[in-house]
Amino acid sequence: MSAPRKQRADARRNEEALLEAAAAMFVAAGVDAPVRDIAAKAGVGVGTIYRHFPTRADLIVAVYRHQVEACAVAGPALLAESATPYAALASWIDLFVDFLVTKHGLAEAMQSDDAAFQTLHAYFLDRLVPVCAQLLDAAATAGEILPDMDALVLMRGIGNLCIGADSPSYDARRMVGLVVAGLRRH
Repeated sequence: MSAPRKQRADARRNEEALLEAAAAMFVAAGVDAPVRDIAAKAGVGVGTIYRHFPTRADLIVAVYRHQVEACAVAGPALLAESATPYAALASWIDLFVDFLVTKHGLAEAMQSDDAAFQTLHAYFLDRLVPVCAQLLDAAATAGEILPDMDALVLMRGIGNLCIGADSPSYDARRMVGLVVAGLRRH
């Protein structure tokens, strides 16, 4: 069997632009945003969307996976470039909050019976819990935070704090900031 064909650079750029545009449109207008609007925002034709993502479910799954991957890749990068492991953890949690707050447009689709969505929660956990654990371990090893924080418990707590984020009177980022500050070893 031959190796899969490598995607052309322009096709990769188009796909990246589509995923970014779709994510923005999903936040603004929900997952039922018109495909023509997503295409216009990405600067491509509608046919390009259907070439990459034959169904709306394919597009939604790709956007979700793209956002999870961006968050997963950011963890080790932040750890390598931040002044301290705690600073890396705090920055990553900010990205995680952004992901959670903006994924509310995807939440309804995720709860549908569409088979395409059934593996996404496990994918989310498989990719992000180890990243959070790595950041927590590094900060604990450096003596910056309490040593016994479980990554999944922290992520669930942050997720719960982000539930009301679409209310103008609720500041999820401030609430999460209080949790992150509470991790510090004094």
